[in-house]
Amino acid sequence: MSKKNYIGVYSTALKDGTPSYRASITYQGRHISLGSFDDIKKAATAYKEAAAILDNPSFSIDSYKKNKALPFEKCVSLINFRDKGMYIANPIYLEKKYFLYYLSPSQVLKFDIEDLFYYSSHKIMQRGSHLFVADYGSQLSVLQRYGIKSYAVEGRDYRFANEDPNDLRYENIIILNRYRGVRQFAEKGFLKYKAIIHIKSNYVVGKYNSEAEAAIAYNKAADILIKNGIKKNFQLNYVEDLSPSQYADIYMKVKIAPSIYALQSK
Repeated sequence: MSKKNYIGVYSTALKDGTPSYRASITYQGRHISLGSFDDIKKAATAYKEAAAILDNPSFSIDSYKKNKALPFEKCVSLINFRDKGMYIANPIYLEKKYFLYYLSPSQVLKFDIEDLFYYSSHKIMQRGSHLFVADYGSQLSVLQRYGIKSYAVEGRDYRFANEDPNDLRYENIIILNRYRGVRQFAEKGFLKYKAIIHIKSNYVVGKYNSEAEAAIAYNKAADILIKNGIKKNFQLNYVEDLSPSQYADIYMKVKIAPSIYALQSK
């Protein structure tokens, strides 16, 4: 069979002259690239698989098999286009009030529909358990969009209401501690906040009634330690809910444990 008989495939070449074959399909007036392949038969098979998906409503995401020529991500995009009428290049499937983002056939993230525009144009990548996107030349953690800092620990600083870490809808993410060095705890039935600062080990700065007080106490402790000659690049908390005068007032009044004042550079 000659190359011209492979529907939806055209040949090209890489910069070094290596032959390459691109597959594409047109559906509902939209031209969709299916990818590049090193073998013309694989490209032709990818086209046939794409056509079968678009023509067969019973083919679901769960129907995908590893031996397919068509990449899994592209299958998700095609199924969503077929079912929902919207083509999205990233592996997203739309539901009524949320959408699913498929990292793999077995790992699926759930997001609020409000985040659709962002994740339609930002591909989620994974390194171990760390999920991130490339945004303006830097790596941005998916959890950062919820105000969860890079140093945050699940169960201590945040938790998932339904205990499903793949459910990233806003209603499912509960922030326990927003600030560096601040720990939430219960005392006599009331929520309290403890500020802890680390040098070579952890030191308790104090216990406070509000999260903002604890965050500012951490900052004040860092300033004290720097004045005492402790050479460490402390990352301070930015308390955005307070005006400069409110911040200054709390900073002046907040009490710091005597042990912090006693720490000196050796």
